[in-house]
Amino acid sequence: MPCLALTAIAAFGQIKPAFEVATVKPAAPLDMAKMAAAIQAGQAPRVGPHVDGSRAEYIYVDLKTLISIAYKVKVYQVTGPDWIGTTRFDILAKMPDGASKDDVPAMMQALLEDRFKMTVHRSSAEHPVLALVVGKGGPKLKESDTAPAALDETSPLKEGQMTMEGPDGPMRMTVGKGGAAEVDMGAKGKIAYKVDPATMTMHMDASMMTMGGLADMLTQFSQMGGGGGSQIVDMTGLKGYYQATIDFSMADLMRMMRASGMDIPGAAVALLDAGVASDPDGKSSLLEAVQSLGLKLESRKAVVEQVIVDHVEKTPTEN
Repeated sequence: MPCLALTAIAAFGQIKPAFEVATVKPAAPLDMAKMAAAIQAGQAPRVGPHVDGSRAEYIYVDLKTLISIAYKVKVYQVTGPDWIGTTRFDILAKMPDGASKDDVPAMMQALLEDRFKMTVHRSSAEHPVLALVVGKGGPKLKESDTAPAALDETSPLKEGQMTMEGPDGPMRMTVGKGGAAEVDMGAKGKIAYKVDPATMTMHMDASMMTMGGLADMLTQFSQMGGGGGSQIVDMTGLKGYYQATIDFSMADLMRMMRASGMDIPGAAVALLDAGVASDPDGKSSLLEAVQSLGLKLESRKAVVEQVIVDHVEKTPTEN
């Protein structure tokens, strides 16, 4: 009996992991001109999720992404009001002594429940998806000679490099002069980005990438316009690591960014208003990118786990 009583007391006394202290405030509009100048000079922008030691920062991050971090799912697996994909916050938090990155999701859950009065439930159901499959002519992909290596978080950062928390773990972004950048996703491969001002396209070279990683990347573009795009699921049957070159219309990308609530500078708005984008939702650019790889997208249904937001407040409680 004493043992049972002690066990009950211990279970009752368990405290959900929480940040030691945290400030939450609406994100200020991005200074795109200042950010562009920094990128051109080879400085990585300090936006997105970052966890370094006992410090956790989430700069200009939408609530939908914060929920995905809290419940360890992809952004497209979060279902809730449309505004959670466009309303952005800055969160600065300190983790308690002895806590690690593994504790962050539970701490984020506690923060969202406390500050946003959020309640959720999980559900698995059949949903419409876009299946990434091989086209009639076969894939136009070159297999990488080597497999990607896991990211070494202990290695020192290089000039112009920063660590970011991605949906599948830490990533490192290296920004070079002229706006070129490379993202090392560890075991999921690498992607190099560069904007070609002559053709107004974003050129991406992926290396050592799995088809699952490619499907996740394409889903991000599909959902950039506020989360209305479909989830893209790998059904190619291709199991290797591949190199792929993809070009996206900058006008399409900027249109989707504006739809997701991001601040677009005046020159970019003028470009959009001129009707340069091939499609208001960026779908043409996405389809062309897929077709250039000898792949295609087909409408299908698949069972998808979802985190359903039952209630969430637009304004967090005061710090």
